[in-house]
Amino acid sequence: MTDKITALYCRLSQDDMLQGESNSITNQKAILKKYAEDNGFCNTVYYVDDGVSGTTWEREGFKAMMADIEDGKVGTVITKDLSRLGRDYLKTGELIEMVFPDYDVRYIAINDGVDTFKSENELMAFKNIFNDWYARDTSKKIRAVFKAKGQSGKHLSNPIYGYKHSETDKNLWVIDDEAAEVVRKIFHLCIDGYGPAQIARILTEEGIPTPTAYALSQGRDNGHKNANLSRWGMETISGILEKPEYAGRTVNFRTHVKSYKNKKRVDNPKEDWLIFENTHEAIITQQEFDLVQELRKNKRRPTKHEEVNPFSGICYCADCGKKLYLCRATTMTADQEHLKCGTYAKDKNGCTIHFIRTIVLKEIILGELNKMVAFVKDNEDEFVQMAMDNSVQKQSSELAKTKKKLKEADKRIAELDRLFTRLYEDNVSGKISDERFSVMSAGYEDEQKKLRATVAELTAYIDTAEQKSADVTSFIQVVQKYERITELTPEIMHELIEKIVVHAPEKSSGHRTQEIEIHYRFNVAVATAVADSMKYDKKRKAA
Repeated sequence: MTDKITALYCRLSQDDMLQGESNSITNQKAILKKYAEDNGFCNTVYYVDDGVSGTTWEREGFKAMMADIEDGKVGTVITKDLSRLGRDYLKTGELIEMVFPDYDVRYIAINDGVDTFKSENELMAFKNIFNDWYARDTSKKIRAVFKAKGQSGKHLSNPIYGYKHSETDKNLWVIDDEAAEVVRKIFHLCIDGYGPAQIARILTEEGIPTPTAYALSQGRDNGHKNANLSRWGMETISGILEKPEYAGRTVNFRTHVKSYKNKKRVDNPKEDWLIFENTHEAIITQQEFDLVQELRKNKRRPTKHEEVNPFSGICYCADCGKKLYLCRATTMTADQEHLKCGTYAKDKNGCTIHFIRTIVLKEIILGELNKMVAFVKDNEDEFVQMAMDNSVQKQSSELAKTKKKLKEADKRIAELDRLFTRLYEDNVSGKISDERFSVMSAGYEDEQKKLRATVAELTAYIDTAEQKSADVTSFIQVVQKYERITELTPEIMHELIEKIVVHAPEKSSGHRTQEIEIHYRFNVAVATAVADSMKYDKKRKAA
């Protein structure tokens, strides 16, 4: 015996817990202590991993023990059996037969009769394999139960921020009122035009607890050990804004692990997700969620000004199709702030300036929105019919274009099949070399792969579009919230308007006029108006 440490290693996984007290940490400690005392092992130190699988080596207790072994502090390692050390037969075998001997460490597995100091145990390798097989079999069973639960529409994870477990049913999520108010605030700030970085700053300045800090205050652990408890992060905000669960859906099978040994989670493609509607009470409406997703597609850099411009992200150039961007400065008056074509800003020959002052545009949009609100309230039936007709007409045009693209892609795929066959025949007959064949065939295969992906996207679009009609009801519900709009806000703009198209100015009449197209949401209508800066200036001076 030496004065080195006798490491008494205990490990308990969640699966072991189901087998009762025999594998409990308390029972393992008692067995190891008695064995050490009976056999004269002194200077004992426990290294414990409670609730950790034997297929992973990322265990705090195990890593602490290995650090002491590498420092030359440990003389003997004792476990209850081989499976306590690990259930990966390759790594376990490497530890016992290579790593431990390199550091002159004796290993003992009491119940399996393994003692590397006395003699080699020929059955040890087989026992390690059986332990590995057990882990594999257990993993298969757990995955099968997990899959069945997920396919039934039950939640596969703990409640996300904003929800908590029901007191009567642990499978049911209910709204956590305090956190849910923060979630609503985040979505409404996004609709108002604020980006994730700006929202994170606002919440931090207001002293609102982060999700991790809130969970800890409620006596829960959300698993984010290294999270900043005092500052909201942009990634946290983005994650909240992207979760369909806040609209009352359950989303299962977002990720998977590579194997029962490698616990790293890998994202699944969206087509493999299972989404169930109305599985719990929604914190936000589906309309609000869809609107935020649409806004998030066109991410903006935070501006230096505190207020958010209502036209940000929804104004487009009629000629080149690019967005108009806002030109503003602290030295500019409200009358001087304007929008201009992004293409023109980069290349003067790429497009025309499409300059329009925001104050002129505001007056036009306010007028048109109030016309729309009044018309819907007074002529709802007529508006519904008009909106449906507009949607069908627009959809028919877009479907015709999509079907034409699909036909062209299918034709090219068939053509590539013929070219590949001819190329193969030329290679066999010796007309082209193997090297040339490899280069050309690889090019054809790559093009065909991209075309098939395009075909899948176009087919999915057509299938969806043919079943979809204008959601006039949703638009009317939004309109009915307003009696008369007196001020344009980002929320009003994004709720009612999909995009604004600004045409190039005309000066033939002696006035500088511009045609403006207002495309309302859900394809319900397109309004046109004419912006006349001179008329606006006269009206302002008269006022």
